[in-house]
Amino acid sequence: MSVLVTGGAGYIGSQTVLELTDAGETVVVLDDLSTGFEAAVSPSAKLVIGDIGNPALLANVITEHKIDAIIHFAGSVVVPESVANPLGYYHNNTCKTRMLIESAVQGRVPHFIFSSTAAVYGAGGLEPVKENSPLRPQSPYGRSKLMSEWMLEDISKAHALKYTALRYFNVAGADPQGRTGQATKGATHLIKVASEAALGKRKFVEVFGTDYPTADGTCIRDYIHVKDLAVAHKLALTRLRGWAKFDGELRLQPRIFAP
Repeated sequence: MSVLVTGGAGYIGSQTVLELTDAGETVVVLDDLSTGFEAAVSPSAKLVIGDIGNPALLANVITEHKIDAIIHFAGSVVVPESVANPLGYYHNNTCKTRMLIESAVQGRVPHFIFSSTAAVYGAGGLEPVKENSPLRPQSPYGRSKLMSEWMLEDISKAHALKYTALRYFNVAGADPQGRTGQATKGATHLIKVASEAALGKRKFVEVFGTDYPTADGTCIRDYIHVKDLAVAHKLALTRLRGWAKFDGELRLQPRIFAP
């Protein structure tokens, strides 16, 4: 049996693929390489270049590789871009996710892990945000992801599909072994932006916010290391498969970013 990772040539997807292949999983990556890189894909994984919006391709991949789990990263992720192009985001993030879920149901794939976002909560002023905090997305990006969560919830009640949606916020860092990292052109991730500014590739680092309850009015953000996030996806898969049961909260050891 194999794990299908959509968007597995991207930043978080490629790190998760490495985590899975390091653990001995058989992994198939489906990516159109619009923002990802072939070189970022683990050499132990099978790369299929294509669009998750292609039902025939999905059916072939699921059948040929005996897929028993899907980890879905593929999609658009820039909030300001979603405001300027909401139709594009609803098409890429919601409509294509529906096609992927349908293909999973038709192919009898029992496990599905969805890369969601903390943007489904919005800015409610109830920090720290809890899992059961009100869902009030404030952008087409957040809404497109929440719609996908709703689809999974409904479909899991009607079909034999178990799912987990992981809602995370700011991701930073790179593979500790240097095999992959954030390389997307024009990426808005702060660590990458700051690094480019330090190297002279950017003239400045733009800091947003003027009315937060901080000394200078700018916001404070929490970060998770991409390696830890990849581990979380692997553990979510383990839980869905029933290989192990976890009691209480899953706690990951924080990583310290060196300057």
